[in-house]
Amino acid sequence: MMRHLISAADLTRDDAVLILDTAEEMARVADRPIKKLPTLRGRTVCNLFFEDSTRTRISFEAAEKRLSADVINFAAKGSSVSKGESLKDTAQTLEAMGVDAVVIRHGASGAPYRLATSGWIDAPVINAGDGTHQHPTQALLDAFTMRRRLVGRDTGLGRDLDGKRITLVGDVLHSRVARSNVDLLHTLGAEVTLVAPPTLVPVGVESWPCEVSYDLDSVLAKSDAVMMLRVQRERMNAAFFPTEREYSRRYGLDGRRMAKMPEHAIVMHPGPMVRGMEITAEVADSDRCTVVEQVANGVSTRMAVLYLLLGGAEFTAPASPRTTEES
Repeated sequence: MMRHLISAADLTRDDAVLILDTAEEMARVADRPIKKLPTLRGRTVCNLFFEDSTRTRISFEAAEKRLSADVINFAAKGSSVSKGESLKDTAQTLEAMGVDAVVIRHGASGAPYRLATSGWIDAPVINAGDGTHQHPTQALLDAFTMRRRLVGRDTGLGRDLDGKRITLVGDVLHSRVARSNVDLLHTLGAEVTLVAPPTLVPVGVESWPCEVSYDLDSVLAKSDAVMMLRVQRERMNAAFFPTEREYSRRYGLDGRRMAKMPEHAIVMHPGPMVRGMEITAEVADSDRCTVVEQVANGVSTRMAVLYLLLGGAEFTAPASPRTTEES
């Protein structure tokens, strides 16, 4: 494993499969009466969040605590950052406090890379989302969910997503989730198709390892998984489509469209969902929708990433319940 996790594009197939297999082992811990491992006891992890977050921040915190790490939660609001403190000064403060790893979410694309390569802090850096650039742990938990559903919980061990057809629909232009998923799914052998209005397709997308379509109905019948993306109005500075109703009519997933998908196909969403726009309540609440599973799998996947970055490159199965409880 590498020292930092900044981009999904940095992962090789072996790296990604190792993380997914490790996450499968970590998921078994959640089935135990005592859900903690002593793996990171004595280590301090700082969650450095310059952007608002609910799922990602809580998921990382749960993962860190289940590995017995000491956790520091840092939010830019109410901190010295709101007084004008720079990222460099914040990083050097954390270095002085002796943190062992930093999980960072930042509104500026490239901030985690800058933190990891600047020399300001000597600790592994995990990107929890930077601007419209990357969100690698989201892509990993999505791939973990796909592998469990499409390949199998036990039969998937050691395997990738070779040949699986994944469709990502919606606001690709502003989505770090889309970029991360395209990179990781391609590495894992999947065939990826992006579906979006022309105004929400990034310039240069032809160089991405994926196909692009503007017609959602034409790709549903051959999709093993369809991931709906949230329209990120907070990042928009112009009108990218006429109305919400028009967007929903062309690119929203409802029961009629879901019926066109193969019987085994799943519906995914990174959250938070805007019901009635990109996805209807009928679809969001169906058995084929994996939104809740993705949240649960996020904890296991982030446990795996933390373990491999801080605990060691070679994964051995967690100790038996008795050994864990006695340790």
